[in-house]
Amino acid sequence: MSARNSFLLKPIGKDYLWGGSRLNDDFNLGLDLTPLAEAWVCSTHPDGKTNLISGESLLDVLKRNPDFLGEHATLFSDGDYELPIMIKLIDAKRDLSVQVHPDDSYAKEYEDGSRGKTEMWYVIDAKPDSALIYGFNKNVSATEVRLAVENGSIRKLLNFVSVTKNDVFTINPGTVHAIGEGCLIAEIQENSNVTYRLYDYDRTDKNGCKRKLHLGKALDVLDFSFSDVPRQPMRVLKYKKGFASELLSRCKYFQVERLIINTESLRDTVQYKTASNSFHVLLCIEGCGSICSKSINYNYYKGDCIFAPADCEMMSLHGKSQFLDVCC
Repeated sequence: MSARNSFLLKPIGKDYLWGGSRLNDDFNLGLDLTPLAEAWVCSTHPDGKTNLISGESLLDVLKRNPDFLGEHATLFSDGDYELPIMIKLIDAKRDLSVQVHPDDSYAKEYEDGSRGKTEMWYVIDAKPDSALIYGFNKNVSATEVRLAVENGSIRKLLNFVSVTKNDVFTINPGTVHAIGEGCLIAEIQENSNVTYRLYDYDRTDKNGCKRKLHLGKALDVLDFSFSDVPRQPMRVLKYKKGFASELLSRCKYFQVERLIINTESLRDTVQYKTASNSFHVLLCIEGCGSICSKSINYNYYKGDCIFAPADCEMMSLHGKSQFLDVCC
């Protein structure tokens, strides 16, 4: 691997009680967990570090080559050049807990210097009746929320939003939320694993224990105001020879585009190169194909995640596929 080549990542799994089997069934990830709730496909977080296919830690590669991050190598202190983002695949066979995330300032003070958590969901697939929770359906108070959690009526205060394949949602810190049963989601987020559970349906884990709630901290960070049901953002496909692209989300932490590659009937390939200011992560959400450059040549498949360093070597993409293209 030369200093500027892209490389495939190997995901790690999480067996949370609400997971299913679709991450293996649909993406052939080969993760030996039942249930399989999440696949962390690109992460340097202490709770789950992604490796390269070769077996080397992505974090070790970035510590040795901080220039791979482009301008973002200067964002971190103490010589720790970890990624500013994390990318996951999520299979919600059952409803996730009702939860909220803190912002950066709260997490830094109360979670040992952690980042907060802004996240974006891209719906890869959903059952016809699938929904998610987003915000409160009226203005509420901390006392009202506390009582509703304690007596199990919290769902009456929440917005339920129907979802379909290809929907996009941005979840800002302070927004009460949950992914509903039947959703298959790609999640792009800040590099944080801080979640405050408000309500978990009184479920028990395999040992018969209820999962811990974090009501005090949740009430500290919640936005108690009424939330409009989120509408899908305006999206415009831009077409070029062999591919199309559209902007899905942009915030101060990351930008996400969808790339649609189709070179099956062409004698040419799609040329892809990152700029010098940011790395890119390509998550294949549909189809398959191949990537080659002067130094590399490999195939990719649905579920594969590719890390492309800042100012990477020009790559040629061929096949019929879709990617989420994430940069900072």
